Amino acid sequence: MSTALDRQVRPIYDALDTGSNKSAIVSCTKLLKKNPQNILIKALKALALVRSQKVEESLILCDEVLESKPTDDAVLSAMMHVLRGLGRHNDMVLMFEEAYKQEPSNEELGMQTFFANARAGHWKSAQQIATKMYKQFQEDRYLYWSVMSAVLQANDPATPAAMRTILYKLAHRIITSSPTPSYQSNDRFHLHLSILRELELYDDAHKLLDSDVGKAICSTSLSCNEIRRDIWRKRGMIVDEGKLATRRILDKHDRNWLEFLSILDANFSYFSSSDGSPPSHVEGLEQVEKTQELFTRIAEEDGPKDRSAALALLELEKRARNHGISKDPKRLVTLMQDYFTRVGDKACCFEDLKPYLTLEENDLTRWTSFLRAVPASFTTPPELQRLINSHKLLRCNLTQLELSVEAETARATLYIEQYLEGLKLGLNLLPTELQYADDLALLAANTLVTLWKFTSDEQYLFNAVTLLEFALTRSKQSFQSRLTLIRLYRLLGAPSLALDHYRAMGVKQVQNDTLSHFLLSRASTFSLASIGDLTLVTECLESTQIYLSNSQETADFIVRAFQGERYSQIPEFIIFEEQLDNSLQRDIVKMEHLRMRLTHEQITSDVIDMELIELKFIFDRTHHDNRDFDIMSNYQPKISSDTFSQTNLLGMNESHGWLKSFLKVYIRAFQQGSDLDDSVEEKLLIGDRPKQSFGADSRPPLRQRLAEALSEEELAELTQDERLFVQFARALAEWLEPYHDYTRPPPSLVLAEAAKQTELKTGYPLKGVDLAVLDRSSSPLKKDEEPPAVVEPPEQVSRFFETLKGRFAEALKNGSPVQSLHVATLIQEAFLLFTVETLRFKATALVKANKFGALVASFKTIRSDAAAVLRDISTELVTQSEVVATAESRKAFVDACATVTARGIDIDFTLNVAKKVTDARKKVIGGVGKGIGRVCSTYAN
Repeated sequence: MSTALDRQVRPIYDALDTGSNKSAIVSCTKLLKKNPQNILIKALKALALVRSQKVEESLILCDEVLESKPTDDAVLSAMMHVLRGLGRHNDMVLMFEEAYKQEPSNEELGMQTFFANARAGHWKSAQQIATKMYKQFQEDRYLYWSVMSAVLQANDPATPAAMRTILYKLAHRIITSSPTPSYQSNDRFHLHLSILRELELYDDAHKLLDSDVGKAICSTSLSCNEIRRDIWRKRGMIVDEGKLATRRILDKHDRNWLEFLSILDANFSYFSSSDGSPPSHVEGLEQVEKTQELFTRIAEEDGPKDRSAALALLELEKRARNHGISKDPKRLVTLMQDYFTRVGDKACCFEDLKPYLTLEENDLTRWTSFLRAVPASFTTPPELQRLINSHKLLRCNLTQLELSVEAETARATLYIEQYLEGLKLGLNLLPTELQYADDLALLAANTLVTLWKFTSDEQYLFNAVTLLEFALTRSKQSFQSRLTLIRLYRLLGAPSLALDHYRAMGVKQVQNDTLSHFLLSRASTFSLASIGDLTLVTECLESTQIYLSNSQETADFIVRAFQGERYSQIPEFIIFEEQLDNSLQRDIVKMEHLRMRLTHEQITSDVIDMELIELKFIFDRTHHDNRDFDIMSNYQPKISSDTFSQTNLLGMNESHGWLKSFLKVYIRAFQQGSDLDDSVEEKLLIGDRPKQSFGADSRPPLRQRLAEALSEEELAELTQDERLFVQFARALAEWLEPYHDYTRPPPSLVLAEAAKQTELKTGYPLKGVDLAVLDRSSSPLKKDEEPPAVVEPPEQVSRFFETLKGRFAEALKNGSPVQSLHVATLIQEAFLLFTVETLRFKATALVKANKFGALVASFKTIRSDAAAVLRDISTELVTQSEVVATAESRKAFVDACATVTARGIDIDFTLNVAKKVTDARKKVIGGVGKGIGRVCSTYAN
């Protein structure tokens, strides 16, 4: 680049760095007039256009630069950002490969080509390039890049099983032929061991591990020690592992829980043999006794400062019981009592003892008597914590006879009284610290939830939210209180309050994947998008930013790991990326966003086409459920369901079956309403298609799979009203399918029309599309063959809205705002789905040409009936909203909260909570009602 041109290009880089994309486009346009063939300026303009969301214009420049096969670093760098922005990762790989072919001696180009393949997951090509670079530049790390690429190719689900072994053998041959031994680096050593483990070359691995350098590495590297532990177990060295763990514990004072588990596994390996030799019970009994003495001695030495040995004694006794070798039937409870005495003043005590609470009748009686003897009075935080742990442990083992309304009410009252008393111990705590008594409030809330499940009486939920709101005034950072409140407010039909607490938690990054289900599960039930309130829609979009970041950033982390030779981290990054890319929660949120979007945006063919393409990508994914259900505190008895399950909205939790059911509904409806087929999509799609899941080629066609009936597993995740909606959608699709298939224009015509619109917009036509087909097609509306005969709509379609209206009336009688909103929004959703399915037949010329007048007449009848039902529901919901936030309703709320107000929580505070709850209910009920009316007005004709 000339000095003059360099001075002219510099402001463009500055504009791009500061986000001034418009300025960069203007500067590039001026320079291109003087230098029309300068590919760097074209690349920079393409980048500015991509960042300005002007994708169609950038594509022309992008293709021009790619055709020139650039090798200049500046052009390649700019184009890398352009292609990543367009999702064209395969084109980026081809660009670098072409550049490297032209300059094979350029080491930097070779590295960038390798990294491009690594970002795209093309491990076969990456391995070949790394091998070539090693032969050419003789640098050790390129050899290990080649080995790692072979391993990653073997681990790819798309790699056949027979090829996996071959690839691992290739990796083994390469790494053993390296002039530099693998033990010179921890990560190289880890890679070598992982290959030997996969090939089951345990003797070779043991030689490496048994060397002085191998022992040194394992003593300093947790990842290498983990793989050593696994290799020893697979080699049958469980006893040796136990002896090593004993030395670590005694000599190095290592208190890693894994070391204690190794000793336990070694002890009980004598009672079961995997190699066919007879079990050695006598030796095993001796080892158990020795281990018991060892753990007892360590527990006495450590005292209260470390609980590992005391907990290991419990695990030892539990396993001894399971193997039938326990000599003292009272020992387990005795150890539990000792453990409680030692650790009962720590918050971890309950979770530590929970695995051992399955007790026989005599043991349970003895354990219960011990816990009930814990003093109910307290003057210090440790005494309070001991009391809290006793409550938790007692509650966990409650029997069915002890779970009556009266007993649970007494427990809730006791927990509340002790909570308020316990607050006195935390008067001097900083505002950022948690109160010592917080778990008593959670215990009370759990108990009140159980009472609500017993009685279906909302007064218990009113008491629970009032108590937890009060608890948050004392412990502002109590995320457990907020998580519980989010669940309870959604049950009460107050989603705006749930949203406030969710936002107060400050959920960030990957937490959006694991925790957003607390707020966004069936969020469309509460959506006010139809009246322009996009709060929940925005929350859906914000929660999905982590997936965009994952697709853009994780590949860079993999590249950095290769650069730093952190080979043990690379498979973890790949697993992380794959689990986020195929997250179940991601696609559930996508489905909820779609359901809300259709109530807000005008339904057009463009919306249908766009959503169809995205939903088809989702349908064949192998989903990973990354949602965290265990983070929420659960202090319910073992014999009942946990708190999370008890607080599921509508009593159901969305999962794979729910998502698959709704995907089938919407993909089938959008397919029928769209003119796109696979060939058209392939031509119009910008960017690479997502990777196909393993076995995709052997599946039946998508259309056939969409028409299949739902399985019992899928139906089990749907509410009764959702089942009716799915049946309606299926019947509607089967009824209209012949008419859609007959009237849909041929792909060549659709492509030609798309090319014409692109040319009008950008000035350039789509490549490879014959526009002459538009001239040859004089009458695309009418076909040579006879149209299918018009038949009456099935009863599941014609009677659906009246049936659901009856369900809505039942929900109103039951007094549940959530159930009535659920039914109302499903009726609205069915109306919108009907609009999608019949949009094609809005064209009068098409109806007339194909003699579909009778069909359209039946549409009018169904639409008229649906609109009438929706207007009635809209009126009823608006009327209901006016009576849920009155002085009388607030007074009723306060009166229902006698359980907490009688114990000392201020009446004014309770009244404030009542006002927030009733106002939130009014907002959502009235908003949904008005929104249904607006949707009805938009599509009723």
